[in-house]
Amino acid sequence: MSDTSYKTLKLGYVAEGLFEDRKSRFIAQLCHVKTEQEAREFLASVKAKHYNARHNVPAWILESGTERASDDGEPSRTAGMPVLEVLRGVGLKNVCCVVTRYFGGTLLGPGGLVRAYTTATQEAFASAEREAAVQEMLQVVRIELSAPYNLYEQIQHLVSDVGGKIITAEFRADVFLAIDFRCGEEAPFTEALTELSAGKITAKISAARYDLF
Repeated sequence: MSDTSYKTLKLGYVAEGLFEDRKSRFIAQLCHVKTEQEAREFLASVKAKHYNARHNVPAWILESGTERASDDGEPSRTAGMPVLEVLRGVGLKNVCCVVTRYFGGTLLGPGGLVRAYTTATQEAFASAEREAAVQEMLQVVRIELSAPYNLYEQIQHLVSDVGGKIITAEFRADVFLAIDFRCGEEAPFTEALTELSAGKITAKISAARYDLF
């Protein structure tokens, strides 16, 4: 994913991935979170559900760039980091993944642990994709403007030409419009709007944000 987009999971959806090696069971649970507090609450809920498991290994990435991972008692960098690397690799943000391990009685070694935690996390992501629960968030810019009624139809065409979306249209003394564009695509619209209105329409441009589009 580029800096202008990332993937996340649908709100409220929990994807699960399973992996087993020499009777050790690894259960990955992946969900949408917006804050570290939500990530910690999800981790606590998994721990409560799997209270008798040997390990509950968490990793999360937020839209802000914050990343956290813990090995939860496994050898250093054999558990949390592999989970985090999967999340990074597929371009996920605003997600938390917790991989629960039920120990099967046989030590797997560092390589075996990395493979197990990696595979369980990959399986959870694959499950989310199969269930169409993965969403792409794009950097979006909103433009607000008021225009005379005689220009409304032409402005609609300008919006359509550059792939924008009219979110709000309120018919007052003038027509008030709130329009979303993919980041960067608002520039040709504002240029065309200036030409159409001979510079008489002033557009208010918001800061870019991540949103569905």
